[in-house]
Amino acid sequence: MANRRVIIGDKEYQIPEKLLSLGIVPILGVATFLWLITGVYQVGPDEVGVVQRFGKVNRVAQSGLRFHFPFPIETVQTPKVTEVKRIEIGFRTVGKNQFRTVEQESVMLTGDENIVDAEMIVQYKLKDPEAFLFNFVGPVLTVREAAEASLRTVVGRHGIDQALTSGKLMIQEETKSLLQSILDKYNSGILVVAVQLQDVSPPKNVIAAFKDVASAKEDKNRLVNEAEGYRNDVIPKARGEAQAMIREAEGFKEARIKRSEGDVAKFKAMLKEYKKAKSITKKRLYLEAMEGILPGIDKYIIPNGEGGNLLNLLNLTGNEKGGQK
Repeated sequence: MANRRVIIGDKEYQIPEKLLSLGIVPILGVATFLWLITGVYQVGPDEVGVVQRFGKVNRVAQSGLRFHFPFPIETVQTPKVTEVKRIEIGFRTVGKNQFRTVEQESVMLTGDENIVDAEMIVQYKLKDPEAFLFNFVGPVLTVREAAEASLRTVVGRHGIDQALTSGKLMIQEETKSLLQSILDKYNSGILVVAVQLQDVSPPKNVIAAFKDVASAKEDKNRLVNEAEGYRNDVIPKARGEAQAMIREAEGFKEARIKRSEGDVAKFKAMLKEYKKAKSITKKRLYLEAMEGILPGIDKYIIPNGEGGNLLNLLNLTGNEKGGQK
C-alpha cells in the first residue's frame, strides 16, 4: 500500500493513500491527533520544563511525563537544575591528569605590584531556569569572564605573600562573593557553588628568585623564633631573681626596723631607770660593758722595778694562752 509523506509542525509522518481518499475531515482528525501527540514530553528528575507560549514563558513543569500544546503554540526547554557545572580559569584539562596553562587568564598583578600565576575552578548550578535561559546569551562565556575578572580584582587587593601562602582561603571566599554579586547583577539565574584555587605561584621566569626570597624569609623567621625563645627563657629568670632580691631586701629592712625599735625600747627603759638612780645605773652599765669586753682580753702583770719578768695573769676565761694556769 502506497504512503504519502505529511509534515506536521517539525515532525514527518507516513499516511496511507487509502486514508487520504476518505475525505478531508478524517484527514484533519488524524493530523490533529498526530499533532497533539507531539506535545507529550518527558522531564527528567534533574530537570525542569520551561514552557513558552507564543514566545513568552507560560509555566515551569517539574519532573515526569508532561504535555504542552505543540509548535507553533508552545515550545519547551528542559535545562538540568541539579547538575553542578565546572569552569576552569587559567588552565584547561586536555586529558587524564594532563593540563594546559592559559597564560592570558592566569597571569595577574597583586596588590604590591608583583606578578603571579593563579589557576582556579568555579563550580555552579542553576537556581532560576527562566532567568538562565532568557536573560543573557552565552552563559558559559559570561561565567568564565566574570570569574576571571573577580579573581583579578581580589588578587589585586592582596599582597603576594598572602596570595602564595596564608591568604588563599580568604581569596577564594572573596572571589566567590564577588562573582556571585556580578552574576546576580546580570540576573543570570546562576548559583556559585564553590571557588577553588588550584595553584598560585610566581611566573616561571622568576620562580628561582622567589625561592631565594622565601628561603631568606624562612631563615629570618627561624632567627626571630630563636631570639624569642631566648627572651622567653631569660626574662622570667631575671624577673624571678629580681623578685628574690626584692623579698630579701624587704626582709632585711623589716629586721633592721624591728632591731632598731627594740634598741629604742631598751634605751627608753634604761633611761627611765637611769633617771630613778643615776649612780647605780651608771655603775651597772659600766660593769655590763666590762663583762662583755674583758673575757676576750689577755691579761699581764708587770712587776715594779727593773729587769722584772712579765708574768701571765691567771686566765679567767679558762683558755690557756702562753702561760701557766
